[in-house]
Amino acid sequence: MADKQGQIKVTLRKSAIGYNLRQKKTVQGLGLSKMNSSRILKDTPQIRGMVQKVIHLVDCEKVVD
Repeated sequence: MADKQGQIKVTLRKSAIGYNLRQKKTVQGLGLSKMNSSRILKDTPQIRGMVQKVIHLVDCEKVVD
């Protein structure tokens, strides 16, 4: 059985309009499309890295099971 990983909730708080294409694609890759939309994602190093690249656009919080 695989390790139980935590989850994080990522919410888009600021529009990606006016930022470069790479940051827009990162927001899209996180599954966020509209303002105030949220996604519950696995807490992996890859997701954490994506969030870190657009931290000025999103809010991130740990989900408690």
